[in-house]
Amino acid sequence: MSTTQSAPSSPGSPLLKVSASSGDRRNWSPIVALAAGIAVLVAGEFLPASVLPTMAADLGISEGTAGLAVAVTAIAGAVTAPSIAMLLPRSDRRTVLVGLLVAAMVANLAVAVAPGFAVLLIGRLILGIAIAGYWSFAFGAGTRAVPGRDNVISTSIAFGVTIATIAGVPLASLIGDAVGWRTVFGIAAALSATAALALVATLPPVPPHPSAGFTMLRGAIANRWLMAGVLGVVLVAFGNFAAYPFIRVAIEEIDAGSTAWLLLAWGVGGMVGNLAAGRFAGRLRVVVAAAPLLLGGSLLITSTAPSLPVLAAGVMVWGLAFNMVPVATQLWVTRVEPERAESALSLQVTAFQVAITLGSASGGALLDGHGVTVSFLFGAGFAVAAGVVFAALRVPRG
Repeated sequence: MSTTQSAPSSPGSPLLKVSASSGDRRNWSPIVALAAGIAVLVAGEFLPASVLPTMAADLGISEGTAGLAVAVTAIAGAVTAPSIAMLLPRSDRRTVLVGLLVAAMVANLAVAVAPGFAVLLIGRLILGIAIAGYWSFAFGAGTRAVPGRDNVISTSIAFGVTIATIAGVPLASLIGDAVGWRTVFGIAAALSATAALALVATLPPVPPHPSAGFTMLRGAIANRWLMAGVLGVVLVAFGNFAAYPFIRVAIEEIDAGSTAWLLLAWGVGGMVGNLAAGRFAGRLRVVVAAAPLLLGGSLLITSTAPSLPVLAAGVMVWGLAFNMVPVATQLWVTRVEPERAESALSLQVTAFQVAITLGSASGGALLDGHGVTVSFLFGAGFAVAAGVVFAALRVPRG
């Protein structure tokens, strides 16, 4: 959003047209910087999964214990998302976002030099705070920097998450095998610092909403329509994460040799889903209900696939369907509660983080006791329930 003032011009004058065009070009840089920030943070969240065996061996702990490095990050995020605005009600949101990326840098450095598991967990807790806070504020900051582009901003932020998921885990695994797991976290720290500098350079100041803090959160929670949607977010995210940690198990039951390209297909589907959700945001009620229903169907297909082609179709639709959800639900909560969008988004983030933790634990228990098909069908049931909830709820026009 350009702040440069010029001599008065008529609405149709070439001077005004050129100025608006150049301003539009400049305005894309904050969106790119915000998306890069969330990509770095989310990649950092799942780094332990890339280097788990070597990290566990180096620290002298079991792989199961090392897995807590992911869970503790999600738990910290669930607590932070609704509370950070109350702790920082009057802080400029650009300053907060930059500070959260700096916190992520410190967190990753702590893990990189951790002498034991306790220091590693502290670093992961700090990272969880950074992720939840950044996710809660990024969309609102983007809409202030580039007004009228809500669907583009939401899609871009979610696209950053998808890129982190697709590229971050395999790249970190390769680097970790080559130069060690501590170097991987050192690189993550450097990327966090770079993302912070990018925000400083591109994002204009973003003053907080006058009612930011406890007053805003209390008003958002009192909106029953919004809370029904937050329940839908919990259901769909729970359904996905009851299955997603075990996607390799499902693939290997059909064709272990196809794991790599099927995971890539999931990611390609995810990129298509991000873009589709933004493209069809004008029909948000359809999108926000269809995505969980598609997710439920894809989990059913993936878990019962009789052959590799059917499995491939199920996996790709799964990636498409789930990656529509962050975009669609982010837009949904801000449409239902536009005056308290910051608190509405914090509740969406909390819903995701809680669902990641509980869904993964429930799916793992079912996998151990009854096999991968049961855990996937369990997840599919929750996803379908989310689709029914969203189909029953009206969406205000954007």
